[in-house]
Amino acid sequence: MTVTETAPERTATSFDLDIEGMTCAACAGRVEKALNRLPGVTATVNFAAERATITGVADATQAVAAVERAGYRAQPVGADQGRSRTVAFDRISSLRRRLTVAALLTVPLMDATIVLALVPGLRFPGWEWACVLLAVPIVTWAAAPFHRATWNNLRHGAVTMDTLVSLGIAVAFGWAVASILWGGYDGGRWLGFGVAPGGAHAIYLDVAAGMTTFQLAGRYFEAKARRRAADVLEALRALESPTARLLRDGEELIVPTAELQIGDRVQVFAGEAIPTDGTVVAGRSAIDTSAMTGEPVPREASIGDAVIGATVSTDGMITVEVGATRAATQLSRMAAIAERAQERKARVQRLADRVVAVFVPAVIAIALVTGLAWVFAGGVGGEAVSAAIAVLIIACPCALGLATPTALMVGIGRGAQLGILMKGQDALEASGHIDTVVLDKTGTLTDGRMTVRTVAMVGSLSEPRVLAFAAAVERPASHAVARAVVERAAASGLAIGEVEDFALMPGLGAHGVVDGREVLVGNESLLHDRGVEITTAARKAADRVGSDGETLMMVAVAGRLEAVFGLADSIKDSAAEAVAQLQALGLRTILLTGDGPAAGRAVADRLDIAEVLAGILPADKAAAVATLQEEGCKVAMVGDGVNDAAALAQADLGLALSSGTDIALQSADIILVRDDLSAVPDAIRLSRRILRIIKGNLVWAFGYNVAAIPIAALGLLNPLIAAAAMSLSSMFVVHNSLRLRRFSASGRRSIEYRAGS
Repeated sequence: MTVTETAPERTATSFDLDIEGMTCAACAGRVEKALNRLPGVTATVNFAAERATITGVADATQAVAAVERAGYRAQPVGADQGRSRTVAFDRISSLRRRLTVAALLTVPLMDATIVLALVPGLRFPGWEWACVLLAVPIVTWAAAPFHRATWNNLRHGAVTMDTLVSLGIAVAFGWAVASILWGGYDGGRWLGFGVAPGGAHAIYLDVAAGMTTFQLAGRYFEAKARRRAADVLEALRALESPTARLLRDGEELIVPTAELQIGDRVQVFAGEAIPTDGTVVAGRSAIDTSAMTGEPVPREASIGDAVIGATVSTDGMITVEVGATRAATQLSRMAAIAERAQERKARVQRLADRVVAVFVPAVIAIALVTGLAWVFAGGVGGEAVSAAIAVLIIACPCALGLATPTALMVGIGRGAQLGILMKGQDALEASGHIDTVVLDKTGTLTDGRMTVRTVAMVGSLSEPRVLAFAAAVERPASHAVARAVVERAAASGLAIGEVEDFALMPGLGAHGVVDGREVLVGNESLLHDRGVEITTAARKAADRVGSDGETLMMVAVAGRLEAVFGLADSIKDSAAEAVAQLQALGLRTILLTGDGPAAGRAVADRLDIAEVLAGILPADKAAAVATLQEEGCKVAMVGDGVNDAAALAQADLGLALSSGTDIALQSADIILVRDDLSAVPDAIRLSRRILRIIKGNLVWAFGYNVAAIPIAALGLLNPLIAAAAMSLSSMFVVHNSLRLRRFSASGRRSIEYRAGS
């Protein structure tokens, strides 16, 4: 019998790679194609983040090998924590050195070519070769990054933006040397103005040198700006305390935060960062949560209160019991969500990538056709070369490749600093079309904590006596109404007795015996079932309390109705401001609640919300959102509970409060970490701002290339000016995106962070 061994079935995985060596969006496109050729793999590459996200059945080793075959380097994210940052700084340092040398040599070279080429009387024997000697280090060593990338790409049968730059530099330098050797260019336009005198064939040396210097300058400032953009996200990681004061067997040990386990206890002194999420078990302190939530005002924390890692104990010493390991803390989840959002591509970015993929070979073809057309039209060789080089350089779509990912990197990182976590670009694209915001009531607009707001006495007993009876019966229960009654009695300083024969009747209320008297606490149905008469006075009191939107609860003692309680959920302090801001943004606001119309209307009136969808069962919330969408509305849903998850997923844009359930957070597009409802309009404002920056970048990048190519082809643009303009275009896009770092939360101070601070 033959036994056939079968390989174990491979399951789909998802992992990330840091990519080294990419210099333009075309490079990112090549890496993406190489990874997508692996069987069963779907990959996206983010040029700005220099990262690839791979989903499928491939392992990291196969993916790294595919990237290396394409001519680049890769390693799994986290394999070497400091390597990517070191590589970035090394690249910036290398560009700085090359730019410095190129600039120092280009200035005298350009002075010499301008003076000697245009003033024949000042020339000396061999002046052209002196200029060549000045140009050689510039077009070789200084321009090496462009030549190296071009050669590497050509070996793999590809062309990128570096190909255009390298080709332009080589052709300009080669034409100048050839002209010196054979005298091939005796005159012609210079910088587009006037006519150069005979023998001015060395002027293309300054074009080659100037082109190199401008390109290096653009690449250097672009690399620095991209590094600053990445620092916005790294600042989140830098907030984590590297060590913790672990209490073990009566001793205090300084240990790495990564070694903490759930259940450990750590001590935090005033001014120190809390190392991980947990619960205060001793002490009291004001906790500065601004680093995590954007809230500028510290909040008090005492025994039993939950605290989160990276927040700071400002004025007291506390002991915290660890509730989450390092990988599961809120800070780690925030950083992971923000990183994942940056790695995903928006639809507009996919379009830009497709354009870039065909743009570079098309530009080379256009440059070749331009040169030949000038020759056949009777132009001199220098003019043909000038026009062709100008096309090569001016058409580089660097700005196009940077337009979307750089804005996303900065914007998503800034949002994370302000307690707004965007899961991906879908949220940004949806935010631009949102016209309606549906706000869940309980737990979103209200704090989810019931309070006794009205007590109407309708019997012979006093209010304190009835309240004490009701609290005694409700104390064994755990629902919100029971807690509200017990808290009201405790706040009044009443002695709460013991209950006997306690029975909880779901949907009706509770029953018990207190001080030998039967006490019923519940709704009207419970009293009817037990034969308690509801008097005319009691009916009027109930109607009066119910008309204010409060939840009714009746208390009967020894078979007689004694009081009608009115309970209501407290509206969050920030709710009114948040609703006003949403309306100021031109958004239609709707309150969604499972409560009756009166209760819903009462909350809506206090918040100036015109529309209420009341009596909506949890299972019907998604259907309510779908109905609005069928009417043509673009709907954003804000919620926090399990029963909001389907509605959050159904909405065009789902926003979940971080205090909500895991299911709600998984269903949302944006997670609001800040315990402040003004985070909702802030999230929409930030999303719209990012979208505007992206659109502005793309309009500039597309418009620049479309307008510049014909000008260059007609010979109206000198290559030197084209090189400067192309570099400035990329720098404009990056620095325009960096404006998002100054976005501040509405009505609050802007909080800036620096990596390592």
